[in-house]
Amino acid sequence: MNVFLTGGSGFVGGALISGWRDRHQLRAMSRSAQSDRKIRALGGEPIHCALENVHAEHLAGCEAVIHAAAYVEEWGPHEVYWQANVEGTRRLVDAARTAGVRRFVHVGTEAALFHGQPMIDVDENYPLALDSPFPYSRTKAHAEKLVRQAADAGAGFETIVIRPRMIWGPGDETILGALRDMTSQGRFSWLDDGRARTSSTHVANLCHALELALTEGRSGGAYFVLDNGVRTLREFLTDYAATAGIELPDKSMPGGLARGLAAVVEPVWRTMRLKSAPPITRFAAAIMSRDCVLRDDLARNELGYTPVI
Repeated sequence: MNVFLTGGSGFVGGALISGWRDRHQLRAMSRSAQSDRKIRALGGEPIHCALENVHAEHLAGCEAVIHAAAYVEEWGPHEVYWQANVEGTRRLVDAARTAGVRRFVHVGTEAALFHGQPMIDVDENYPLALDSPFPYSRTKAHAEKLVRQAADAGAGFETIVIRPRMIWGPGDETILGALRDMTSQGRFSWLDDGRARTSSTHVANLCHALELALTEGRSGGAYFVLDNGVRTLREFLTDYAATAGIELPDKSMPGGLARGLAAVVEPVWRTMRLKSAPPITRFAAAIMSRDCVLRDDLARNELGYTPVI
């Protein structure tokens, strides 16, 4: 299948290109010569465009789009999140529809449901957090809403959302990079001793689900895709960090205290217009101290998904 991919030089996009190159023709959005080189080395064809200026001609001849790019930074102006995650997605959807793409697959996130609450035994009936206080959650919720509403069976344009949780595996520098930085700078601390329970998604499982989504699943639907089982954050992150030679310290602080500190610190940072991220953000304090246990029954039943790892 001819597939157009965003985020091709990133963690998930790179795994898709290297894993799919023998089965699909992959064209990947590229914004720099460095990205060109990485995409070619992985086995894809770089296409020079960005979410700010993507047009139908960039997608000509493609049967499907995998939208894996997003602004995922922990800190930044709301306008930056909105332009990248919502308006960028809107432009890509419009370009795909105009180009005659048959299926648009959007990489979503459980964070699109999160406004600070514990999430336990959550499935796809749980509402999007369109008014979340966290810019990443709010903008990913609005992006998912517009993707799902764009489905138009009469015009032959199908959309589907795949939602992983805490993506990990070879090539990751998001979680492991953050853990490495925090431990080397003495800033790492567990919240509530890391007792919060979490689902997770190995990158190979996500790639498998995304390939299924090219042909399977209900247009306009969303699907959680997860690893088997649930672990505490302490169990998961301790073992995962150890794969990169990172030893996480034992120090801990109460989650309520961390959330309270973040609520005080963030407004100070914004008032002073500091460009660096504060020592703790409301999003990080909340998501690292709340249970996030999800269900992937729908993906197993409708996509035929089972974890490959």
